[in-house]
Amino acid sequence: MEQAARAPSDLVADFARHGGRIDLARAAFPQVADWTDLSTGIAPWAYPTAANVEAAQRLPDPADLAALEAAAAGFFGARPSNVIAVPGSDLAMRLLGVMLARNRPQSRAAVVRPGYSGHLAMWGEHPVTECGGDALVPMAQTHDVLILARPNNPDASVADRTQLHVAASLLAARGGHLIVDEAFADADAHDSVTANDWPGLIVLRSFGKFFGLAGLRLGFVIARPEIGAPLRALIGDWPVSGPALATGLAAYRDAAWRRAQRARLTQASQRLADLLASCDIEIAGRTAFFVLIQTPERDGLFAHLAQAGVLTRPFAQAPGWLRIGLPGNETDWTRLGDALATWRNG
Repeated sequence: MEQAARAPSDLVADFARHGGRIDLARAAFPQVADWTDLSTGIAPWAYPTAANVEAAQRLPDPADLAALEAAAAGFFGARPSNVIAVPGSDLAMRLLGVMLARNRPQSRAAVVRPGYSGHLAMWGEHPVTECGGDALVPMAQTHDVLILARPNNPDASVADRTQLHVAASLLAARGGHLIVDEAFADADAHDSVTANDWPGLIVLRSFGKFFGLAGLRLGFVIARPEIGAPLRALIGDWPVSGPALATGLAAYRDAAWRRAQRARLTQASQRLADLLASCDIEIAGRTAFFVLIQTPERDGLFAHLAQAGVLTRPFAQAPGWLRIGLPGNETDWTRLGDALATWRNG
């Protein structure tokens, strides 16, 4: 019980780097027997995996990889030749950081903040400039690589497409690159930049967030051959497992399931926003996958929810921010609603 008695501000620091840390939650709150994990922003409804024993026993078939990339390209609105399947977009961005820094050791990278921690980690020891989302064009004028998420995590801001095009053009004129992380873009089929074949543009797409299968470790890089070819050489002949190939191919061919998933996400996101508003909690941003709230009592609310078995996601760079993902069933909705009600009335 000693850890559970720690001050809320101390507890928050342990959870401010990544979501999904149920291991830390169990250690900090040993009295909680069952957890509702709302800390990740991953869709709580999973696509039924198409994996079988044969897919795990044999080496992945290059024809299956090509078919998966073609199906994903159709979903993204991209050229199939520009789509590279990778074992998770997080690993891909780290490999891209190594590639780009190696090719141009003196290059200057700019990262839009606040944002995903991996956008900083991908550069290792390479110097990085942090900037706001309103500085895309100025950063493109003075740097060689610019990376941002669209929509952004956690504040849900969506970078203006025209500014992105200008930034990409400025970067490409010097041999640079604009990297757009679209991990949370799948809920809106019409608001992606993957179909824009701008010189120097690199887009990252996640499979696990929309399809609710983060543990499958599947993602995509959409880029022109000058980036795609060396990335393929780096990740080798079998970059994606057989089970991931089979599941991904089935999912990208299943238009009916994708439509239903988008409807589920939209409805649940609105329900969550309405629940928070009914508790007089300020909403700072929202995507179909999560809601970001802002409160001066963030640390206390985080601890209160955790004591009720609800894990959320705080952020070190913004002391008032707390991100809350979507409950996946009525039991989780009730647990969250009851915990918020006791917080509001306490």
